[in-house]
Amino acid sequence: MITTTMVHVRVDEQIKTQAAATLATMGLTISDAVRVLLTRVVADQQMPFAIEAPNAETRAAMAEADEIARAHSARFTSADALFEDAPLTPTA
Repeated sequence: MITTTMVHVRVDEQIKTQAAATLATMGLTISDAVRVLLTRVVADQQMPFAIEAPNAETRAAMAEADEIARAHSARFTSADALFEDAPLTPTA
């Protein structure tokens, strides 16, 4: 039989709550996600994702993308309302 050990992690309460909700949509718990992470670290001898800080050019592009998304984020209560607001001809 495999023996297990406890891992205690300090994390912001809001992050924990949001992560638990997101993982639940995948059928996972936080414990499941940590087990998956640690298993991959052992198997691959590295993190299963890149940990890098974006450079200045990438940060500027990300900020621009956020700005564009905010400027074009209309909300509609129905499909009819969306189509009423949409232009009749495509724009470039």
